[in-house]
Amino acid sequence: MAPHDDPGDPDDTPVGPVSPLEQALHAARALVLADLVAHEVAEADVVSLVEESVAHRRWWVEQWPEGAGFVAGLVAQDVQDALLERYGRWPLCPVCGSGDPHALEVEPELGPDPHWVCHLAGVKVAAVGSLGEAAST
Repeated sequence: MAPHDDPGDPDDTPVGPVSPLEQALHAARALVLADLVAHEVAEADVVSLVEESVAHRRWWVEQWPEGAGFVAGLVAQDVQDALLERYGRWPLCPVCGSGDPHALEVEPELGPDPHWVCHLAGVKVAAVGSLGEAAST
């Protein structure tokens, strides 16, 4: 029997389908991390803030499964709030060229299809997870 044929090999273990809850949490994590990377703030301590939010939102969605579609916006808001407390405003608005720097906000506050919005200019800047695309246009 060859080593790759070993029935005890963990790579041969069948993996079951990922639950909708886990799919929503993984997607939220990936979207917020993409925005952090786009703005070059994805340091280890900041990524830990994402993980803390995902852990907290796991409990939240277990209590209210219908809210799984709202998790990405909530994680983005959680991370934004945590960054404000520790480092300052994030993400800064790339639309307004004058005046005081200000952060984008997530809309809807509780709903599907969350976007980063500049309330001063009254525009949607990017979907959560797409700040890199907004910065390159």
